[in-house]
Amino acid sequence: MSRDRKPEQLVSELRSVVGDRYLITDADKKVPYCTGWRFGSGSAIAVLKPGTLTELWHALVLCVEYDVIVVMQAANTGLTGGSTPSGDDYDRDVVVINTMRIDAIHIIDEGRQIIGLPGSTLFGLEDKLAPYDREPHSVIGSSCIGASIVGGICNNSGGALVQRGPAYTELSLFAQINEDGTLELVNELGIELGDSPLEMIQNLESRRYGPEDIRFPAKLASDNEYTHRVREVDSPIPARFNADGRRLHEASGCAGKLAVFAVRLDTFPIPSKRQVFYVGSNDPDVFETIRRDVLTNFESLPISGEYIHRECYDATKKYGKDTFVVIDKLGSEFIPKLFALRRWADRMAKKLWFMPEKFTDYLMQFLSMCWPNHLPRRMEEYRDLYEHHWVIEMADGGVDEARAYLDNLFSREEGGYFECTEKEGRKAILHRFVAGSAIGRCHALNRKKFGAMMTMDIAFPRNELKWFEELPKEIDDLLEVKLYYGHLFCHVLHQNYIVKKGVDAKELKAKLLATYDERGAKYPAEHNVGHEYRAEETLRNFYRSLDPTNSFNPGIGKTSKKKHWS
Repeated sequence: MSRDRKPEQLVSELRSVVGDRYLITDADKKVPYCTGWRFGSGSAIAVLKPGTLTELWHALVLCVEYDVIVVMQAANTGLTGGSTPSGDDYDRDVVVINTMRIDAIHIIDEGRQIIGLPGSTLFGLEDKLAPYDREPHSVIGSSCIGASIVGGICNNSGGALVQRGPAYTELSLFAQINEDGTLELVNELGIELGDSPLEMIQNLESRRYGPEDIRFPAKLASDNEYTHRVREVDSPIPARFNADGRRLHEASGCAGKLAVFAVRLDTFPIPSKRQVFYVGSNDPDVFETIRRDVLTNFESLPISGEYIHRECYDATKKYGKDTFVVIDKLGSEFIPKLFALRRWADRMAKKLWFMPEKFTDYLMQFLSMCWPNHLPRRMEEYRDLYEHHWVIEMADGGVDEARAYLDNLFSREEGGYFECTEKEGRKAILHRFVAGSAIGRCHALNRKKFGAMMTMDIAFPRNELKWFEELPKEIDDLLEVKLYYGHLFCHVLHQNYIVKKGVDAKELKAKLLATYDERGAKYPAEHNVGHEYRAEETLRNFYRSLDPTNSFNPGIGKTSKKKHWS
């Protein structure tokens, strides 16, 4: 910040841009925006919530003029603390810009593509595409329900859908701070929007462009190679991971090192027929056999294949019940409202000395106990029979392929399967998807008797045969809780741990990561490095190229927080 311009002057000017209601300086009210959904927190002189792209641009111009750090944030559902400040050791003041009010979605090319603005969500996109019989690249979010479209692109998220891979595009509109400290708006959307930044922004936001302005350059709006990549089951390289240089491009994988105004993405036709198969076994080798046979021999790839271990099944049934019931009964679009209500209630509770920390976790857990068992009977029977559970969804011709294959397989191998009714299938998939919240709730309610929580997002090599973790006794004895779930067809596992009281979690995490290194794994797979993982050299160089002054989200991937990366 220049010496003759003080932070309060910047705050005053930002207030004139977004209005008093959407400029937050009160310490308590800043907490939800300066604290990660699961990890990380730091301080900021202000949080602002622009309501238009024009306001966002004006705010960025001021932040650059005052030489402050900008942390861009959408839904703040990330699992590695990468969308909030981290600590108080920055060399400049920090401003958090939350974009969730800018949530418009434009449908183009008769629904075959969309343009998502910074706060648009997967929930909103599913509804928007329904009349076109199309669906988004990703659905609901496997670990962070309520995620934004742009957040998914910036963080290499996605991959639950076997045929589509990580969220990716080469078509975007973004602001970038150049080497000389100037702010530039770069239009790579493939749409003629004008010349000056404000003209481009206003034409996009007001939809002042027609079919004649839309170009179809030789650029990708999704990962068109993933279906071939995931089938290569003998490759020693994981199918997808955060530092994969082949899928780092401008907004894609930028981790907040750019201010992304819009992304353009492909959509996909809704299959005419779907069938969910619920598969169980006590032998993880059986699941690996299925994985390899399906990926190499099936003509039709699965839509998805979501794994959950028995202990995670139980924890999710207990600690994810309220989220499950809310989505099941009120719809996924209610989740953002629920999150906002919880943030408000937690903030109010903190003002009362007798209220527990994470009050809403206790409240929601109590209320969930009043609700009857929400899981289908056949799922519960399989829970008792089998340690390993796999929810496989097939479409169209793949349904008959899967049925014939599973009948033959389980005539000679340990385990079994059943074909879900529509209701059972919906609940099986939803139960797996809310598993991401179970570890956090479990830890929150038992933190007095447990140690720290660790969540690992690991991409194992495609040729790995022993995918299920078997830890050395000296590590296993230090763990109180282990919860495993993930995307088994692409060998991406979410391995969540709560350590025993008194255990040094930092030291233990290093040991765990060493075991993954020995197996040729990559991490993180799909949640971005945030402030939890050290970025590989590929990522570090990518971040430097995008943000040479290190003014957007510095410190990400345990890189320097200093200006110009010093």
